Amino acid sequence: MSSANPLRQLALDQLRRRTSMKWRYYAEDVLPVWVAEMDVPLAEPVAQAIIDAVALGDTGYPSGTAYAEALAAFAAKRWGWTPAVERMSIVPDVMLGVVEMFRLVSHRDAPVVVNSPVYPPFFQFVESLGRKAVEAPLGADARIDFGSLEAAFVRAGRGAVYLLCNPQNPTGTVHTAAELEEVARLSRVHGVRVVADEIHAPLTTADFVPYLSVADDGLSLMSASKAWNLAGLKAALAIAGPGSARDLARLPEEVSHGPSHVGILAHTAALTDGVTWLDALLEGLQENRALLTDLLAEHLPAVRYSPGQGTYLAWLDCRGLGLGDDPSRTFLKRGRVALNSGLPFGTGGAGFVRMNLATSPEILTEAVERMARAWRET
Repeated sequence: MSSANPLRQLALDQLRRRTSMKWRYYAEDVLPVWVAEMDVPLAEPVAQAIIDAVALGDTGYPSGTAYAEALAAFAAKRWGWTPAVERMSIVPDVMLGVVEMFRLVSHRDAPVVVNSPVYPPFFQFVESLGRKAVEAPLGADARIDFGSLEAAFVRAGRGAVYLLCNPQNPTGTVHTAAELEEVARLSRVHGVRVVADEIHAPLTTADFVPYLSVADDGLSLMSASKAWNLAGLKAALAIAGPGSARDLARLPEEVSHGPSHVGILAHTAALTDGVTWLDALLEGLQENRALLTDLLAEHLPAVRYSPGQGTYLAWLDCRGLGLGDDPSRTFLKRGRVALNSGLPFGTGGAGFVRMNLATSPEILTEAVERMARAWRET
């Protein structure tokens, strides 16, 4: 059974009534295509799960393994990989889960290797823990550069952690099985533990390969948050491979009190009954990637864009526009379009912006037209 494209269901005036960060951080004349919130209505099964919980007053503490069971069933159907429910633990969200995994597998001062450009909170959370982020920049093809990665492992030293982003945010790169196998090999050689942020996994058009399907000694964080627009309903799962089961078993019991019970109900409903909605979303995102390619060719041909195979984010190389290291400032000031500056993404981010494609074709079109006008005025 097909479903209508969720990206075509909400008008701009409806979206501006929202009170979340995307729609309230900037002034009302700014078109926001930045932070990772989608301009979609909730999938009906998810909305119904929340309504039923509220009607019943089922708003207490989380319990049981329904979320883990739902993820295991989804992963088996989607990726041909069935994670063991007994090797999963609920955590408040992916990044807080990442922090807990660091504590389980490394000493408090252990460096953390990251592939830049990468999701800025990777740097922020590492620094807030008092640790050092060691960059292993991606190659020119936006894929893992294994020479760079091995050099970073050597600099970080044995006992370090590698925070793998799979799929990669912001480039949308989906790592292959061969690439992940090489990650696992190098990590064993250099004594580096791997923690994988796989929150964007359901949002892939290529064959997604879970890290734990090729490496049994890693840890992964997954959630329905990004794919079903549930950032405000906190819940995620930490997953251990067979070789990491003892590590995850040491997770403090109080960490499981952090997720929202209603969030867990919503995430479970998404993974169980929201797949038709997700498939319609993925089709809509493919249409938006093609639309963005055409819009840039028409209005901003100097901008380089290679559509990714994962996430709903576009990584735009604006260096040909002559707008300096942070073109997002010009687009905001002169075009009233909010995009993410590439600078906080680390090495490789200067001259880039990140655009959120999870919006209507009309908003996407207006955003590019405003960006083009801002550039011409400059």
